Amino acid sequence: MANNKVAALLVMCLVLVAAVELLPQAGADKFASCFNNCEQECKASGQGQTFCEMKCDTDCFNKDVAARLKFPINP
Repeated sequence: MANNKVAALLVMCLVLVAAVELLPQAGADKFASCFNNCEQECKASGQGQTFCEMKCDTDCFNKDVAARLKFPINP
């Protein structure tokens, strides 16, 4: 009985590791294009580098997570 639980735990760990390895690669291109577009628009509006980087990182991260969860967010 204990061997079955250990085996199940190991399988779950392997699945989790595989999911963690695959998920960031799937959305990396979308995040990068979102971030680059956002940063260019932000800088063009007269904001500074640090402000734009923090703003765009947060905005694009939120959009990426919402897309993965299939949860619509308002722009």
